[in-house]
Amino acid sequence: MRQDSILARVSESVAFLLSALPLLGLLLALLLGHYPGCEAIVRLSERIAGGAHRTRDADRRHALPKPPRAYAPGGGLLIALGLAQRPPPLPA
Repeated sequence: MRQDSILARVSESVAFLLSALPLLGLLLALLLGHYPGCEAIVRLSERIAGGAHRTRDADRRHALPKPPRAYAPGGGLLIALGLAQRPPPLPA
C-alpha cells in the first residue's frame, strides 16, 4: 500500500508540472530578456503607422463597393432586447 501512495504522489506532481510548464517557459524567456511576440507587435505597429498598403486613386476606382453592414443585434444584446419587449408578469 505504501507503493500506491508514492505512485499517487508522483503522478500528482507530474500532472502539476505539466500544467505549469508553459508558465515556467514564459518566465524563463522573460528572465533571459526575450519577449515573445515583440517582433509581431512591432511589425503590426509599423504596418498600421506606415500605411504600407495605401491604394492609389486608380485602385480605388476599380475596387468593388463594400456591402452594407447589417445592424442586427446579436448575442447578449439579442437576449436583452427580447426580454425588454416582453411585458412584466401579471400579479397573482
